[in-house]
Amino acid sequence: MITKSIPSLFTVGNLFLGVLSIILAFNDRANGAALLVIIAMLLDGVDGRVARALNAQSEFGKELDSLSDVISFGVAPAFIMYQAAFTDVNPALAWIVTAIFPICGALRLARFNVIEGIPGYFIGLPIPAAGGVLATLALFNRDLNVYLLLLSTLVLSFLMVSSVKYPNFKKLGLPRAAVWAVPLVVAAAVLLAFQFPRAIPKFILALLLVYALWGLKKNVERLMPRRRRRKRQGASDDRTHTEHSA
Repeated sequence: MITKSIPSLFTVGNLFLGVLSIILAFNDRANGAALLVIIAMLLDGVDGRVARALNAQSEFGKELDSLSDVISFGVAPAFIMYQAAFTDVNPALAWIVTAIFPICGALRLARFNVIEGIPGYFIGLPIPAAGGVLATLALFNRDLNVYLLLLSTLVLSFLMVSSVKYPNFKKLGLPRAAVWAVPLVVAAAVLLAFQFPRAIPKFILALLLVYALWGLKKNVERLMPRRRRRKRQGASDDRTHTEHSA
């Protein structure tokens, strides 16, 4: 029974950090709030692997994970961004853009839970990645134009509910014997995050942006051959029509 509960403990830890990050953002501590979102991402990345390693997967764990993700990677990053950058913008615009992000995150998770995906891929940008990008972007609110941040929030929201395919790394397994080391890895990550509060978010932001843009690049590349084929088909039809006309 205890073994079956271990994955849920990581998920609850993810939710706990999401709530704490909202509290920190409310108290104008965006740096700490963003770091907690990053650590929550780590917990979200290991709970499923631990569940598979311990053969403790369940519908309860799946639903708990989705509910936790809405808070930690939907509501929390949106609120961090609002507190850090949007308070001086037109209130109606700021409120709408802030609300759109967690709404799209919830829609993306609901779709993920009810629609069978493509093996090895996510359909739409995963909410932990979107939330991680948004939370770390908020740290650079003094360096970036606020309207660029508003646009980035909307783009991330769209990518979550889009049909863009992203590689699924969650299927990478974790040996059962390595489960005991997971808390040590998490603890080490927490120490590094708070030891380098500026460097770690920049590094994570770079990785997540590469992931988000990689999915877009692959989909553009997939569309290009279709357009070329259509152009060639159109040119062939024109030649055929000309020959018949002659």
